[in-house]
Amino acid sequence: MGDHSHQSHIPKFGIAGLLVTLGIIYGDIGTSPLYVMKAIVGERVIDRDLILGGMSCILWTLTLQTTIKYILLILRADNKGEGGIFALYALVRRTKVKWLLFPAIIGGAALLGEGIITPAISVSSAIEGLRQSYPNIQTIPIIIGILFSLFAIQQFGTKSIGKFFGPVMLTWFLMLSSLGIYFLAQDFSVLAAINPYYAINLLTAYPEGFWILGAVFLCTTGAEALYSDLGHCGKRNIRASWIFVKTSLLLNYFGQSAWLLQHEGSLLNGQNPFYELMPAWFFIPGFIITTIATIVASQALISGSFTLINEAIRLNLWPKVRIAYPTLMKGQLYIPSINWLLFLGCASVVLFFKESSAMEAAYGLTIIIGMMMSSTLLVFYMGMKRFNKWVINSFIIVYLTVESSFLVANIEKIPDGGYISLIIASIIALIMWIWYDARKIRNSYVEFVDLNEYLDLLCELKRDLTVPKYATHLVFLTSANQDEQVESKIIYSILQKQPKRADIYWFLHVDVVDEPYRMEYRVNEIVNDSVIRVDFMLGFRVAPRINLMFRKVVQDLVKCQEVDIVSRYESLNKNQVIGDFRFIVLEKFLSNENDLPFYEKIVLDVYFMLKNISLSEEKAFGLDTSSVHVEKVPLIIAPAREMHLKRIK
Repeated sequence: MGDHSHQSHIPKFGIAGLLVTLGIIYGDIGTSPLYVMKAIVGERVIDRDLILGGMSCILWTLTLQTTIKYILLILRADNKGEGGIFALYALVRRTKVKWLLFPAIIGGAALLGEGIITPAISVSSAIEGLRQSYPNIQTIPIIIGILFSLFAIQQFGTKSIGKFFGPVMLTWFLMLSSLGIYFLAQDFSVLAAINPYYAINLLTAYPEGFWILGAVFLCTTGAEALYSDLGHCGKRNIRASWIFVKTSLLLNYFGQSAWLLQHEGSLLNGQNPFYELMPAWFFIPGFIITTIATIVASQALISGSFTLINEAIRLNLWPKVRIAYPTLMKGQLYIPSINWLLFLGCASVVLFFKESSAMEAAYGLTIIIGMMMSSTLLVFYMGMKRFNKWVINSFIIVYLTVESSFLVANIEKIPDGGYISLIIASIIALIMWIWYDARKIRNSYVEFVDLNEYLDLLCELKRDLTVPKYATHLVFLTSANQDEQVESKIIYSILQKQPKRADIYWFLHVDVVDEPYRMEYRVNEIVNDSVIRVDFMLGFRVAPRINLMFRKVVQDLVKCQEVDIVSRYESLNKNQVIGDFRFIVLEKFLSNENDLPFYEKIVLDVYFMLKNISLSEEKAFGLDTSSVHVEKVPLIIAPAREMHLKRIK
């Protein structure tokens, strides 16, 4: 059911689908010509070996990393049409290899770190182009103003402005191609860079040539985001449009190389080869197109970050936060807390580094780490799908060599600002691990009881008129996977804390499954018209709107005459008034009666601190607050040693 509904929103293969794909997928990798050649040259004297070697490295990086690894190989690893590192993890965790959680967490944290740095460097690179005409202009206020506007409009959704993304990026890539062809036609000798000899020569013979890989790597930084957006565009659209995108990128890079060779023996002195390709009469329209393209690129990363956090929440890797759905467009969501944290991160990066050239040091390091993590998961996926061993071993050898080289080259950036991206990614990864591990520690100590032992007592309580009726329908959320089990705290709440007489006791269980958009439920009537359990099987991209889903379940049961929800009060029953539903949410807190080991104490303290500032359980599950009662129950994990109190007279 979930599969079909999801496929319906993927653009069909064709002109319209390709145009949508251009707008959604290629913003990040598409705007890389703004800064890659400038970063490769840096403060070095322009010479032929540097330019042809750098160009050759770009060409073969786009071929090996983006074309072969992502377009041909990793797009095969789709989870019911969805992509991204968490979708891939949801696939490979079926192998039961527990440590695969670590590459998933590290890769997800790296992508979120990229979501902070990409808008900052892209918009900065574009706006700094104004210095070509206005050398003394203060760019930082303009950059932060654009970023603020970009993040402020997220709450309205991108359905309307999304229609313009495709035409904008089509214009952008046509501009890249045209400018590149004009300068390439002046010096076809740069096409020699197609020969990988020049790349090898740069890395082995050129002074400090190997470290230039850190700058070269920036040309493929959007590849991981490309995989994350698989579900929005479809495999065929991505693969077909990449031919046009790669051609446009290479033409522009070749054009920049030709311009640079015209200035052999000199320094850049702050010039950006990208803007130097523009004739004077075209500068203003070219600058406007560039700025809009960088905004589109930033938008794609922001939307991707929302999707990533949503998946992390569903996989129990992130605290529950408020998620809004600004449009009816499937898959579109808005997370206010993440939106403004991203803006603060972007603004801080701009204020800290001031120049896009300085941001290049912070950019790329976490992305290559993320790529290495996705490669690790992909190897297990290939094994799970029984790929030829020769193919798997070849992949490991080639990409271990290539990505390790990029990692080593990027490590040089750490003192110059790379530590910023490492700190950001490390904080995100730490939050993910603490949230996951604390829940694991907590759940391992949750006590379950056999529900069958209490069924007679529940039925007796239902008939005991001396106990005031608490609700017609009493609904509990349970984490017990087995139908015959329930938390001991739930039984305590019903029978002891305040005896809760009801006509029907409902137990709801939510199971997050590995398929992205699955929406199914199963009903088990444990005691006829008295005790009912409902299991929801929801995909990791489905919002758990339990209130709405439970209402649909009840409607289906009434329609099939499996349950009677009319009030049991005589006056209301004869008038067919629907009985009341009341939800009970048990909210755990860490009891002072614990004597925990040091590690578990730290992890659980941080977990409950995060829990206090995250969304409450009832809101996270989409329950109607007017019919919800929250009961706080102590979580006693390791009882303190017996106290020796002495009685005196």
